Parts: sequence; structure tokens; C-alpha cells
Amino acid sequence: MFTSGWIPMRRIEWHDTIDSTMRRAAELAREGCAAGTVVAARTQTAGQGRLGRTWDSRLGGLYFTIVLRPRLEPARVPLATLALGLAVADTLQIFVGLSVDLRWPNDVLIGDRKLAGILAQLQEGALLAGIGLNVNQREFPPELARIATSLRIETGSEQNPDLLLPALAGSVESHLKILETSGAAAILRLFEAASSYAAGRRVRVEMPAGEITGVTAGLTAEGFLRVRRDDGAEVTVTAGGVRPAG
Repeated sequence: MFTSGWIPMRRIEWHDTIDSTMRRAAELAREGCAAGTVVAARTQTAGQGRLGRTWDSRLGGLYFTIVLRPRLEPARVPLATLALGLAVADTLQIFVGLSVDLRWPNDVLIGDRKLAGILAQLQEGALLAGIGLNVNQREFPPELARIATSLRIETGSEQNPDLLLPALAGSVESHLKILETSGAAAILRLFEAASSYAAGRRVRVEMPAGEITGVTAGLTAEGFLRVRRDDGAEVTVTAGGVRPAG
């Protein structure tokens, strides 16, 4: 079951439960839906995470995908991912009063616990911007309890996903417009200022070829993470899971 409504100039399709908002958004994009169309859900049965992982989508969270049609080459999708993280961070600061950290490339954190995850994909001629935000969960299962948090846990009060959604969607569009009009340098500068992981952070990175340990050394012009290993060699991380080291 879903409801479909409009917030000024924006179609929002709300689902109580759906397999994946990314899948449904891709379907709407293929049908030619307008830029700014949102598919949102209160739970997902097959939520998509980065690198083919699943995203825990239990009741209490806000899960949505925005269909966007920016002037964006495929090579700039990593930069779009960074812009989405900035969009979430700004919205939470303004509307909830929470300062968050951004962990390259797609995690929104409070301390070392994940509050939101981001997925950006080019499909059906559109950029699909997916965000999973933990909103009103009071607790998490044992396997997630040490690494996940929610707005409810952090603020001590319930939050209204219906009000958060249009604010987040508007912020996403604004930050992608920065990328379009001001270029990569503007997004990189903002991300490096907002993230404790961008430079000077000792991390371990799980990469396809194996794990490396070192200190982050900023971002490349393409939005990838540079890590200086303990032997002095610098590695550019294009895909991998970044975690604090020790």
C-alpha cells in the first residue's frame, strides 16, 4: 500500500513497506518521471547498500530515493555521493540541531555509530540518490547495537519523518546544484571541512585486494580517498570500507 502526494513542485510516493525504493525509483525514471520525484518507505524488505550489501530497513527509519536529472557525467558519481552526505549533514544540523561526521564515501555518523547511509547510482538516464536514515528506532539488534544509532537515541525525542523528508530532498538538490555549477572543488572543500575522516585520520580500509592501514591524506579531484600507508606509499581508495584503526 502506498500514498502518492505532492509537496510544492514535488511528487512523493510513500510506501508503508516496499522491497527497495531504489528499484521503484528506477522504474519511475524509466517511465520518464519528473526530476525531484521521491519514493519513500517506512520499511524495506530488500534495502540496497553500497557494494551490493543490504541496508537494515526496520520500522522507525526513513528510506527514500530521489530521481534526479543533473548534468552529470558518470565519472562524477563519487562526487555526487559526497554531496549527498553534505546534504544530510546540513539538514540534520538545521532541523534537528545535531552535528554529524561524514565517513568517506557514504556514511553519516555520530561518534563512531552510523546514523545514515547513502547510495548514488546512474540508472535509466537519471541519478538515483538513495538515503537510509535511522530516525525513531529505540534500539538495534545485537549485531548492530555497537555500530548504529538513531535520531531518537541521540536527541531523546521522536522525530517526524514526514517533515524531515522534504527538507532532506531539497538539501540534496541544492548540494547537487553546487556540484553542477561550482564544480568538484567546491564539494571537495565542503566535505573535507565536514569530515574527520578526510585527512589525518588513522584508518584501516577493506579493499578488494586486501586490507591496508594508514593515515588519510585528503581526497583526489575525482572524490576518491588518499591513504598514506605505514611504509610511506600512498594509495588511492576507489572502493572499500573505511574504519578507524586501533
